[in-house]
Amino acid sequence: MQFIGRAFSIVFLACFVGTTGNATAKAVQVDEQPFGSEFPNLDSLAVGEWWTKKAKGQNPPPSMDVQRKEVIAFALYTQDRGVLKMTAQLFPLKPYESRVVRLEIFHEGDQKWVEAAKTEVVYPGWSAHFRVTSWDGTQSKRYRVLHGEAASFEGIIRKDPIDQETIVVANMSCNSSRTTGLRPEIIENLKYQNPDVLFFAGDQTYRHTEHTAGWIEFGLQFRELLRDRPTITIPDDHDVGHPNLWGENGKRSTLSGNADGGYFYPVDYVNMVQRQQTWHLPDPVDATPVERGISVYFTNLRVGEVDFAILEDRKFKTGPAGKIPQMGPRPDHINDPSYDPKSIDVPGLELLGSRQMKFLRDWTSDWTGAEIKAVLSQTAFCGAVHMHGGEGDRLLADLDCNGWPQSGRNKALEELRRAWAIHLCGDQHLGVVVKHGIDQFGDGPFGFTSPALVNTIYGRWWHPEDEKPGPNPVANSPLPWTGDFKDGLGNRISMLAYANPPNIKNERQRADGYGVVRFNKRSGQITLECWPRFSDAKKGDAEQFAGWPITVPVSGNDGRKIAGWLPELVFPEGARPVVQVTNDDTGEVLYTVRALTNRFQPRIYSAAKHSVRIGKDSPKQLVLSASQPTEKERAGSVKVSLEN
Repeated sequence: MQFIGRAFSIVFLACFVGTTGNATAKAVQVDEQPFGSEFPNLDSLAVGEWWTKKAKGQNPPPSMDVQRKEVIAFALYTQDRGVLKMTAQLFPLKPYESRVVRLEIFHEGDQKWVEAAKTEVVYPGWSAHFRVTSWDGTQSKRYRVLHGEAASFEGIIRKDPIDQETIVVANMSCNSSRTTGLRPEIIENLKYQNPDVLFFAGDQTYRHTEHTAGWIEFGLQFRELLRDRPTITIPDDHDVGHPNLWGENGKRSTLSGNADGGYFYPVDYVNMVQRQQTWHLPDPVDATPVERGISVYFTNLRVGEVDFAILEDRKFKTGPAGKIPQMGPRPDHINDPSYDPKSIDVPGLELLGSRQMKFLRDWTSDWTGAEIKAVLSQTAFCGAVHMHGGEGDRLLADLDCNGWPQSGRNKALEELRRAWAIHLCGDQHLGVVVKHGIDQFGDGPFGFTSPALVNTIYGRWWHPEDEKPGPNPVANSPLPWTGDFKDGLGNRISMLAYANPPNIKNERQRADGYGVVRFNKRSGQITLECWPRFSDAKKGDAEQFAGWPITVPVSGNDGRKIAGWLPELVFPEGARPVVQVTNDDTGEVLYTVRALTNRFQPRIYSAAKHSVRIGKDSPKQLVLSASQPTEKERAGSVKVSLEN
């Protein structure tokens, strides 16, 4: 979106050439209001004559005016498919300072630093972006980002850990800006647990109109982890200045609370936030912007043969205002116990949108470089919360979660199920593990929502009104309310664990913290851990929230009732191809997965005829057709050779 009436100031900036800081100064226009006259103070601490401005309020972000040797705040990266992408985040630069940033890699053989890339800092936002092709991911390499003569930020680009049996993911979100300063209690634990990849699901900052300052604050808090491991950061509603976000394909939001759908702040601001947080991710699978030129970033990243689909579950979602009957104090909250959940699941509503659904369908069938698959997004595919804000503030249904619209939720979960993919997310401020139900309880994938990293803004609790467990509760669980439930939107969920805050007013009893997910590629098991913010990981599992750790099989992400079995497929020794099973009567692909060993017995869910295809990385070779289900012991086996 373009704005008129912008204010400009003329300052002299140095236009640097080369890599050593030699400069020729020339006049450069600096936009004092880069986001337009409608929002003159947006990102004010980092635009215009920023060095003259002071943050207001009780909990201000760090000063943007630092020693010039400290001007590179942090860097974060990913590497996959021979491409290294890195974003360096700088503090705002002053007049006459170079706008050029360099990336150097240390060559062990020559024992010297070699320049790999050079780029200009992007304004507004002060981020610098490097893309290096023909990257060798088999070796760890030291890097440093340089600016001018003195500023440097160093780290290690880790090799792709394909030789590890277990890949460890830190699952994090909701980093309250009301609690300023560093996060040593979290950092020390995570250094000890040494995750292979960091996943920040959103709300890295709550400084709604000051994203650059808030993003730098986040980076300073976590840079000791960011500097030496691949990192996935995706912005959520508060990152782009919203209380809630329904992107609705990029339209303009004008309603207070944004329930009409779209984005409230200017396109340039939204794109700046996304550039700072997501440019370093692998290239988008479909980079076409949504309405008004808002960029997209949905993609996938492989780390250690675990393939992560990275979704934008707010970008395409329909806003509820005016689309459904309002049954609460605001368009997205429902408190009427007599309402019919089907009444709000009306035609025309979107959740992930057709482009992301196509991406998921293609992703489930492509297993290049993948042993296990997982889906990452901002929020949960259910409303696994009863109390919102205060311990007595019961809310029947919250449309801000991915449990609505229900039809879109079920279709998305069906795609996850096709790849036996677990779902990891944040946003809800309440750590939970659920087993999703689509048509029946437990027939969908597992979902793990991380607690808030620092929860000084909004408490949530799982607390059934009758204070009873649901059917099929978790055996021997220390938690009283596990089992099968329907959320306020009518979605089936099986509650496996939840981490309620004992006292939201006590910093050490807010149930904040983070998740750790361990993918064991050889056993086909996923272990879910949930660690309180002030725990001590060195003391072992007793420090986790009650109800964790939880270990589930990868195959459990497809919980449909088994009707029978097809003959066991026996592959050559050492071969573990991709196996796809299709219902011939309906044409539906039931699942596409990597065989755990050189033997795989396909399970089926009906008496229909089925086809089985296999392949090294995608299912191309037909090996069984028109087979009828039978008991596992009587199905027999078939030796299968792999075609080139």
